[in-house]
Amino acid sequence: MSLEMRPVCEGCGAATPPADAAWICSFECTFCGDCAERGAAACPNCGGELVPRPRRRPEGDEGGAPSDR
Repeated sequence: MSLEMRPVCEGCGAATPPADAAWICSFECTFCGDCAERGAAACPNCGGELVPRPRRRPEGDEGGAPSDR
């Protein structure tokens, strides 16, 4: 099971592509850095902690999920 890489910030609508920095909670609500900072790193949807989302390599780049190899 992999993370759902949501493409836009739920706070302001800014793009959050998989290779860019973003912040997520345990429910994978996704926010840009500015919105995460404004909310003091707390998810406005559930109140959970926002943490940096891991970045994913751009599609077509070598690698991929281990289960896909």
